[in-house]
Amino acid sequence: MPGLLGKKIGMTSVFSAEGKNVPCTVIELGPCVVTQIKSEEKDGYNAVQLGFEEAKEKNTTAPLMGHFKKAGVTPKRHLAEFTGFEQELNLGDTITVDMFADSAFVDVIATSKGRGFQGVVKRHGFGGVGQTTHGQDDRLRKPGSIGACSYPAKVFKGMRMGGQMGGDRVTTHNLQVLKVIPEHNLLLIKGSVPGYNGSIVSVMK
Repeated sequence: MPGLLGKKIGMTSVFSAEGKNVPCTVIELGPCVVTQIKSEEKDGYNAVQLGFEEAKEKNTTAPLMGHFKKAGVTPKRHLAEFTGFEQELNLGDTITVDMFADSAFVDVIATSKGRGFQGVVKRHGFGGVGQTTHGQDDRLRKPGSIGACSYPAKVFKGMRMGGQMGGDRVTTHNLQVLKVIPEHNLLLIKGSVPGYNGSIVSVMK
């Protein structure tokens, strides 16, 4: 799907036409520059590689500098591939948030916030087990039994237990576009999107 790279700015709220106060996320979307065009004949698939945010030459590796010079663009900090663009694009072309002016809904891909090591109640929504009787009073948030005692004498792979939560690549579908502000490269999306403020997100039609 066609899309752009952007940066999550934060959350705010706007008033709808009906006068309701709607929470929304502000994303600085683009401008993105075409750094490579992949074709079926040469690469085995069709895609357009976009670059977002300026990077210093001293912080860019030599292979990437050659890649950017071949495209005739300045070094970029973030790269991503998208497909399905309607218009024909060339190296060095700039794509702005205007491409979402006619979009009612978008998909957002980002890395969720890291929560560290969490138990089963927070990580998987367990209700808690056990009774506060018979001399025990500290088992309310424990997972309970995790396997049979005789057969099979093991814990099944994929058993929901405590562990690392967050920090995953998350896709949120069908988020409503509230407003496009092209003069400031901003896109206002209803509700929340994954990631912390300042994180890089991919927004697709």
